[in-house]
Amino acid sequence: MSYEASDYFLGYPKLPDLPDLPDGEALGTTGVVVTGMGMTTPLGADVHSSWTALLAGASPITVLDEPWARDLPVRLVGRLSQEPTEVLDRVEARRMDRCQQIAMVATRQAWADAGAPEVAPERLAVVIGTGLGGGRTLVDQHEASLAKGPGRVSPFAVTMLMPNGSAAAVSMALDARAGAHAPTSACASGAEAIAMGLAILRAGRADVVVAGGTEACISRLSMAAFARMGALSSRHEEPQSASRPFDSARDGFVMAEGAGVVVLERTEAARARGARMYATLAGTGMSSDAHAMTAPSADGQISAIHQALRSGGLCPQDIVHVNAHAPGTPVGDRIEASAVLESLGPHALVTATKSITGHLIGGAGAIEAIFTVLSIFNDVIPATRNLDDKDPEVKVEVVTGNPRRTKVTAAISNSFGFGGHNVVLAFTKPA
Repeated sequence: MSYEASDYFLGYPKLPDLPDLPDGEALGTTGVVVTGMGMTTPLGADVHSSWTALLAGASPITVLDEPWARDLPVRLVGRLSQEPTEVLDRVEARRMDRCQQIAMVATRQAWADAGAPEVAPERLAVVIGTGLGGGRTLVDQHEASLAKGPGRVSPFAVTMLMPNGSAAAVSMALDARAGAHAPTSACASGAEAIAMGLAILRAGRADVVVAGGTEACISRLSMAAFARMGALSSRHEEPQSASRPFDSARDGFVMAEGAGVVVLERTEAARARGARMYATLAGTGMSSDAHAMTAPSADGQISAIHQALRSGGLCPQDIVHVNAHAPGTPVGDRIEASAVLESLGPHALVTATKSITGHLIGGAGAIEAIFTVLSIFNDVIPATRNLDDKDPEVKVEVVTGNPRRTKVTAAISNSFGFGGHNVVLAFTKPA
């Protein structure tokens, strides 16, 4: 194809017009279920302990007291309850960045929970998202090169710091050859990985997909950077009350680390092998704001919610529960509340689990997807912590106090990331 000079914009040729995308129903309606789940979080070393602590409302948020952190303007964090090196082989762990280590821990749990399904390597895919990847390795190795010379840089530095390192490591551990993908969509990365898993299964590219998100970015550089942009809460005097989604006194999120991984399979295959089906991943929605790096757009969030409903064959009235992205930022929470209200109406019961866990960045979407699945599986909605004075502009019903026991037939999990990434996952009870 040849181009005329007028076809160029900023030096790049314009693409020819593309046909309209088909409706969600035309993209494939194969049923896909969650058959395995694994996680390691500040709340607990696995799914059971994390879920139990979440329902109890126990906050793990603490203040850094290491020498390297003492001059940081913000030192509030949610650290893992168990070190991954307590679980992994010592030699194996030394060749991985911390975010890869915790992804591996969560994956092993999820795979075992799913019953280690028998699947040909060519029919098993992996999708592990991360926001920052091996950022700790990058900083550590840079400091080593300056202090001790380039000859002291680890020969594993590249594979430890690359954002696709977690997906690659998991694919090798499972001998997964149908693809190893690594979406990097900031705080929406883990949710986007699960959305990609659904797309891979519906496209027939794999029979089983291991999907999730991971992050371990509690370091001097990342803490200073997020603090400088005004994103972090600075309530050092009351750390367990620092994360306050939807509260009038919210002042930012709390940095946390962790990973969550799910095993996805087609419904008929899972049923045939007698697998436990926690929930159906009914639909997904993705949009981009194309608006601003850090200022969210209600329009983009509404679009993603509508897409998730449409692709899942759901109506707004079907959604009982919303696990909100709600990091506790002054502007972000208010915009999300308005988007949920406009998309679903006032009936949906909203919770913000970051009020307890803190914000796990690239791991957040996967962790919260698992919490949403557990709400459906157990018919209980966790309560939002630290909501003492709800922002009057937040018009949705937020569950507070004690967990709410109610029949949860369908729910959505929202994840929104810097750069304008919007991902919504819709789950239902298995048919």
